Amino acid sequence: MLPILFEVLGLKVHAYGVFMALACASALGLCVWRARREGMDADAVYELATWLFLGGVVGARGLFLLVHSESVRSPLDLLRVWEGGGVFYGCILGGLGGTLLYYRRRPFPFLKMADVVAPALAIGAFFGRLGCHLNGCCYGAVTAAPWGVCFPAGSHAWAEHVDRGLIPPEAAWSLAVLPTQLYASLSALALFGLLMAYYPRRRRPGQVMAMLMIAYPITRWPVELLRGDDPGLFAGVTASMLISLVLFASGLALWGKLYKDDGLVAVPRPAAA
Repeated sequence: MLPILFEVLGLKVHAYGVFMALACASALGLCVWRARREGMDADAVYELATWLFLGGVVGARGLFLLVHSESVRSPLDLLRVWEGGGVFYGCILGGLGGTLLYYRRRPFPFLKMADVVAPALAIGAFFGRLGCHLNGCCYGAVTAAPWGVCFPAGSHAWAEHVDRGLIPPEAAWSLAVLPTQLYASLSALALFGLLMAYYPRRRRPGQVMAMLMIAYPITRWPVELLRGDDPGLFAGVTASMLISLVLFASGLALWGKLYKDDGLVAVPRPAAA
């Protein structure tokens, strides 16, 4: 855990903020690169990225504060994104809202753009979860596994363990917990590789995004079951689990529609060498 990377002129540089910036920069760079390869307008990608970013930040932070209402101290907490505390699904929903607003302003080939964005979301999640690990949020359940990690006094895990009476207030470290942030980060990296490999093999616009919608919930559920920071809405079921089910079903529906819809133009296949 390293929530503060360094200080510049008395200004603390938060690890979470740095890795969120890396996530956004890598995602944007990938989108622009792919859009140019597809003959799409790179300027439109930059404009869309602005709407995606604003919607994603508001969605990620807003859903976190909604689920963890006890963390709200003032309305300005919505803006303190550098301190950590964001829900990836909130980012997806908020980003979708921003995309639809931009689409109304400047229509674009929606499914084709969705395929460009899908791998970028995965690589963004990879960097974002590394930021979660350094920030100490989104930690796992208490474990005796040798790869368990302990967080220092003052961390989210330490405070939760003190509140539950698992450790005394004078303890210097939390109990060992599963590094679920790293599990999520590595699964996002694997998903990124899958989407990049499938992209040139897609047959219809939208299939790469549909694959993301199907595969991401499959990787998210096991991680959610190992989390130790979210008691869930009922019977251990978290908000992210419910959203995963909806996203998975929506992905299957989209895949089926794309597979059966003869009105869609097939993606040109590259000529054999």
